[in-house]
Amino acid sequence: MVIIAISGPHGAGKTTIAISIAEKFNLRYLSAGQIFRNLARERGMSIVEFTRYVSNHPEIDIMIDNFVKKEAAKGNIVLDSQLAYKMIENLKPIKILVTARKNDRIIRLMQRENISYEEAKLEIELRDASERKRFKQLYNVDLWNPKDFHIIINTSKLSKQESIKLGVCLVNELIKIIKNGDNHG
Repeated sequence: MVIIAISGPHGAGKTTIAISIAEKFNLRYLSAGQIFRNLARERGMSIVEFTRYVSNHPEIDIMIDNFVKKEAAKGNIVLDSQLAYKMIENLKPIKILVTARKNDRIIRLMQRENISYEEAKLEIELRDASERKRFKQLYNVDLWNPKDFHIIINTSKLSKQESIKLGVCLVNELIKIIKNGDNHG
């Protein structure tokens, strides 16, 4: 059974890498961020508005996290989730942190969402700060602490294709290690 938990700040490239890994290894893919965006859309809120709303409604984070844990327990999945790497430690997932410089993340979000630099900067700063605070309060987790991960990929100095290739290659090697019985907890 393979479980891969990919985390990282918004705009770093985690979704791109997660989807590619899921496709390459024929694994299911689940995005907690997509669940979050769907809930925002259902309530008629922007991501920024919903992020502020969720800050006062921890039951939403708990509901998303419980769903992610339930799906992870089924195995053979790539989880694109800020917290999965901590929430399912008992399942011994391969834990990957995807990161990038803040300005690179802002530019990527700007291009992806077709918004201004200022809007992208506000969204990234607000979501990063809100998630760090919420997850510390809810679960006592220091979000994106490098010591919690098996693999760290900084996409700032890599092209999209290089980032994907590196992620797939590293996961392939870790899967070989796991199949040989080495502990990766």
